[in-house]
Amino acid sequence: MAKGKLSFTDIDVTVTVPAGTRVIEVSEKVGAGIIYGCREGDCGTCLMKVEGGMEYLSEPTALEDKVLKENMAGKDMRCACQAQVLGDGEVKVHPA
Repeated sequence: MAKGKLSFTDIDVTVTVPAGTRVIEVSEKVGAGIIYGCREGDCGTCLMKVEGGMEYLSEPTALEDKVLKENMAGKDMRCACQAQVLGDGEVKVHPA
């Protein structure tokens, strides 16, 4: 199974995760500052900034895209509850 690296720059922690892992799942486990409300991609509280490795994240779903637009998020922003690590690279994130 493919694996990728996920770095939380707010707490300076990098972990290796299996492909398909949602960012919010790891954030909770390592104590990063990304918060969440619904975990369903509908509220926008888990917005995060992707500092690098956007190409190693899943494409936004239609629902996530809608939430990103409603929150006027920049192109470097994603919802941590929806973004999945694809593997084969490193993704660097921090809370929005």
